[in-house]
Amino acid sequence: MQSWDLDKSKGDPGVNADSDQVSIRDAVEPLILAIDVGTSSARALVYDCQGRPVQGMDVHRPYNVTATSDGGVEIDPRMLLDLVLACVDDVACALDRAKQRVSAVACDTFWHSVMGVDRHGEQTTAILTWADTRSRDAARRLQQRLDDRAVHARTGAVLHSSYLPAKLAWLRASRSELFKDSVYWMSFAEFMYMRLFGERRVSISMASATGLFDQTSCQWDAELIDVLGLTDGSLSPIFEFTERFVRLKPPYVERWPALSGVPWYLALGDGACNNVGSGGSNEDRAVAMIGTSGALRVVYQDDRLRMPWGLWTYRVDRPRFVSGGALSDGGNVFAWLVKTFRLDAVDILERELLEMAPDSHGLTMLPFLAGERSPDWNVDATAALVGMRLDTTALQIARAALESIAYRFALIYDALAAVVPIRRGIIGSGVGLIHSPVWMQIMTDVLGQPLVASAASEASSRGAALLVLESMGAIGNVQDIPAPLGTKYAPDKARGAVYRAAMERQTRLYDRLIKVHLEDEASVAPASSRKDKVGAKAPGKGEVDG
Repeated sequence: MQSWDLDKSKGDPGVNADSDQVSIRDAVEPLILAIDVGTSSARALVYDCQGRPVQGMDVHRPYNVTATSDGGVEIDPRMLLDLVLACVDDVACALDRAKQRVSAVACDTFWHSVMGVDRHGEQTTAILTWADTRSRDAARRLQQRLDDRAVHARTGAVLHSSYLPAKLAWLRASRSELFKDSVYWMSFAEFMYMRLFGERRVSISMASATGLFDQTSCQWDAELIDVLGLTDGSLSPIFEFTERFVRLKPPYVERWPALSGVPWYLALGDGACNNVGSGGSNEDRAVAMIGTSGALRVVYQDDRLRMPWGLWTYRVDRPRFVSGGALSDGGNVFAWLVKTFRLDAVDILERELLEMAPDSHGLTMLPFLAGERSPDWNVDATAALVGMRLDTTALQIARAALESIAYRFALIYDALAAVVPIRRGIIGSGVGLIHSPVWMQIMTDVLGQPLVASAASEASSRGAALLVLESMGAIGNVQDIPAPLGTKYAPDKARGAVYRAAMERQTRLYDRLIKVHLEDEASVAPASSRKDKVGAKAPGKGEVDG
């Protein structure tokens, strides 16, 4: 198990020397420049036609988000833009030295963010990330005003602080002057492309994860646009990601002459790309990702939307959906424990955790240090630890944390597998998971499904590159390029039974601490807030929307 520093790129920018790379001499053309913008670092990489990162052409630069005491989690868009452009600078220089050219530029960026821009194209707000919870009261008011299940049936997203409806409602109510000054609302990807090319466009993939997107019509949702008081043109025109830009504005055409005239494909959502790059490009395999946070996703093609309540559904592109659930907590919980309890060096810690039997600590944990998303989306959920005694150790708490997060994954998996057949098990992805054999084994035992670790050094950017190669016709289908896979883990039924019993204990604790609190709040809400909601009849519990 490597360091619990969840961004392996932290430190000085440099070249990634992972084993799945290929030398420029052996790289198969066409080459693709992939830009990957996450919430902790920006990267620029070159991939060959077989989805392999090219040695010497992988640059990454870390950065920090700004967290505020009232729940804000923001990013300075100009800082991030400068960081991304510097990554492109370095890769463009490396290509020039090697006398190589790329045939296209791919891009993936983080989902669920929003920033304001004025009529001159200047930022009016910071980037509000999914983790920004200042809009939780606005989310509650939207839930009271609208039929949240009907909204979910259209958009694939719940009314929650993670998504744009709540964020925009909060900005309108609490930052009214900024809201008035903001002519446009967009993601960082749209802001970057507007700077580079002078035009606003958003891909279906990026729009689909905003909570403002009608998944059936592939347009902005009319009811939400009206409720939020947005004007015509406030949101960018929606296109398939294959709607390319080709003419860079000055000064970027002078800055990167070799990239002038090269098609730049619209940005895709990083979660969708992570699935494709990890090998989860169809419903045969789901992908469980644990970095700072966590997600379990499956990609599929179907004429019928599959949107079980409590999970979400977005799009990879127009033909392909991606459904699943997300956790606000993942490796960040364990990183907090390591720091707070000053645990041993991680290699020693991994061995000690491995020696512990399942649920041998007798602890029950709700791992909501950063709040809850799937499956109940409770904006007020906080962490809890029950069952401690005088002999309880930090090591036992650490093991309980790993197990408790796996139980939340199991809730997502059970709901997802009920509507999407997952035939060949699960791929493990993300540095928080794949570098911990203990956590991989816990996950496979809890889920009762075989897990295989992804060996792709950068799955999201690889997925973006593969989707562009498919669009170009350089490959027939993203599934034609096998994903590099690593160690396989098989579930143990006896351990799984112990974990499932402990999972039931966690569910009971959740019901007593979280659900009861939510019901108590609802019972004292003003009568005006409990009026009949507008919208279609909501499906019953367990039914599939759409």
